[in-house]
Amino acid sequence: MAQPRRVSMADVARLAGVSSQTVSRVSNGSPGVVDTTREQVLAAMRELGYRPNSAARALKRGAFRTIGVILFSLASTGNSRTLEAIATHAAHEGYAITLIPVAVPTQDSVLGAFTRLGELAVDGIIVIMEVHLLDAATVTLPPNVQVVVADSDAGDLYSVVDTDQADGTRQAVSHLLDLGHETVWHVTGPEESFASNRRALAWRQTLEAAGRTVPPQLPGDWSAESGYRAGLRLADEPSCTAVFAANDQMALGILRALHERGKSVPDDVSVVGFDDIPEANSFIPPLTTVHQDFAEVGRRCVQGVLRQIERAEHETGTTLVPTRLVVRASTAPPRAR
Repeated sequence: MAQPRRVSMADVARLAGVSSQTVSRVSNGSPGVVDTTREQVLAAMRELGYRPNSAARALKRGAFRTIGVILFSLASTGNSRTLEAIATHAAHEGYAITLIPVAVPTQDSVLGAFTRLGELAVDGIIVIMEVHLLDAATVTLPPNVQVVVADSDAGDLYSVVDTDQADGTRQAVSHLLDLGHETVWHVTGPEESFASNRRALAWRQTLEAAGRTVPPQLPGDWSAESGYRAGLRLADEPSCTAVFAANDQMALGILRALHERGKSVPDDVSVVGFDDIPEANSFIPPLTTVHQDFAEVGRRCVQGVLRQIERAEHETGTTLVPTRLVVRASTAPPRAR
């Protein structure tokens, strides 16, 4: 069966009774077209089912008005909320986003994602990455495409936007020490995570700077279940009166474990999380946590890549978005012994 002929700009021009040049100006949103003529052309487009060739127009302009986004997981709070902010701010600037999820975080997968975005023709790329993979020696970026990376330590190679993980951790640990706790235990995120590593390092440095004993850290994987397993171990530690969890989901698991073991929060053990997810205020008790401004991270990622596109220059360096401690009912001075 013969395929139907594609409607052309000339077809629209004939139906609307105008020149092809006028149809082109209407398609491109160019000024200088009388409103009645514009409506006449748009009506003809609708009647014929004409769809302008956006790729061809983009090539002619030298811009696609599309930002590619590469990310490894939508499951984590930070990734999903950062992506939402990127999409919102990109749309506000008149840009669409093309999302390329990378199911398996390997160098080949990263390279494949960059290659795919190059084929799809994007003006810039934002990488939401919390694992140690972005290696300039093995990943070849598409030519003339600008890159911003969220949540990384690659500021010497790329433009990086990140939450101030270290300062947020210092606020959390200092809060617990100021309440009178002798030390603070820590449940980490996954070993391959930049954010987890930075929070663990800042936890250790804050305790050492205060001259406090550094307890062994307990491994987690961001999930409430891993927090629960760590919480069961902490409940058996008589010296544990304060815990800093690397995210709120693990803090939720810790709260459950302590409750099951008959430990009162915050009377027996104080618990602090990190992220300030919307549900944190509904935990029992409401969770003291470090607030991350994911909307601001997303906005700065978009502004950074658009600035590079406008200047046609590659930028490096790291921009840190401030954090703040939100004190709720899960922390208190230690019970007198």
